[in-house]
Amino acid sequence: MVQVLPVGSEVLSVVPHGKTRWSIGLRVDIEVDGEEKEYFLKIIKQSEWSDMAKGEYESQKALAAIIPDNVVIPMAWGMFEEDKSKAFFMTRFRDLRDRPPPTVQFLAILKKLHQTSVSPTGKFGFQVTTYNGPPKMVNDWTDSWEEYFARQFRSDISFLQNVYGEDAELADLTEAFIQKVVARLLRPLQTGGRDIKPTLCHGDLWDGNVQIDVNTKQPIVFDSCAFYGHNEMDLQNMGDPRYIFGMDFIDMYKNEIGASEPQQDFYDRHDIRTDIVVAAICPEWFKLIETSKENMRKFLGRFPNGFGDFKDDVTL
Repeated sequence: MVQVLPVGSEVLSVVPHGKTRWSIGLRVDIEVDGEEKEYFLKIIKQSEWSDMAKGEYESQKALAAIIPDNVVIPMAWGMFEEDKSKAFFMTRFRDLRDRPPPTVQFLAILKKLHQTSVSPTGKFGFQVTTYNGPPKMVNDWTDSWEEYFARQFRSDISFLQNVYGEDAELADLTEAFIQKVVARLLRPLQTGGRDIKPTLCHGDLWDGNVQIDVNTKQPIVFDSCAFYGHNEMDLQNMGDPRYIFGMDFIDMYKNEIGASEPQQDFYDRHDIRTDIVVAAICPEWFKLIETSKENMRKFLGRFPNGFGDFKDDVTL
C-alpha cells in the first residue's frame, strides 16, 4: 500500500475512520516535501470479497468522469504485499458531514449523471464486477434491460439463500415474479417502438452514501457499485421510508427528468424493488424477506398473465 503514496512520503498518523461489516476505514496523514496530505484507505478484510476494491475503484472512476465535483475521487486499489487475502481502496481524504443534501442541488447532480453519461458499448452492464455490499453485481453486457434486471434479481436471491438456507416458497415466487411481473413492467421499455438509453448509475444511492463536503459545501457520493442501466434504477432505494430522500424526491425526479415510456408504469417500476440484499447482509432486517415476498405476491396478483397484461395505449 505504501507504494501508492507519493515518493518520499512519511506517514504521520493512521487513525480509524468508518467501517462496515466487511471493511474498515482509515485516515492516513502523511508529509511529503514539507507538505501534509490526507488520504482515506478502505481495507477489505475477507479474501472472497477482495475484488470489491477494484469494483469500487472503477465505479468511482466512472462517476468522477461525469460529476467530478460530487464524488470521492479514487486514487488506487490493490492487494497488501504482506497479506494477499486483504485488498485496499484509496482516495484523497475529504472532510464530510453526515447531512442530507439540498434536494434541488442533488437532483441537478443526478440529472447530469443520468443524462450525459454514455455506455462505452451501448449496452447495459459494466466493465468489471462491482459489489452491492458483499453481493456481486452481474455486469455482463446485454442489450436487454429486462435481462439485466432479472439475472441480478436471481443472483441476489441466490446470495440470500446461501446466507439463510433454501426457501422453496421464495424460489417459486422469484421465478414467477421474473417471468410475469418483470416481463410486464420492464419489457415494454424496449418494445413497441420504445427504447431506453443505458446510463451510468451509482447503484446504491441512499442518504448513507451521500454526505456534504465541509469545504466545498457540495454533496459527495461514495460507496458506489456502478453499472450502465436504466436511469430509474438509481431511484430504487431513495423512496424507501427508512431513508431521508423519500417519495417526494422521486416525484421531483419524475417531474424534472421525466419518466420513461410507458410513463404510466413509472411508480410500479420503482416499487418492484425488494429489500432482499438488505435482509441478506443485515441480520437485524431478516423480517424484510417476508416483506419482499408480500410485494411479489401483490404484483403477481395484479399481473397474472405477465406481459400479456400490458395494454399498449401509448402512441409514438
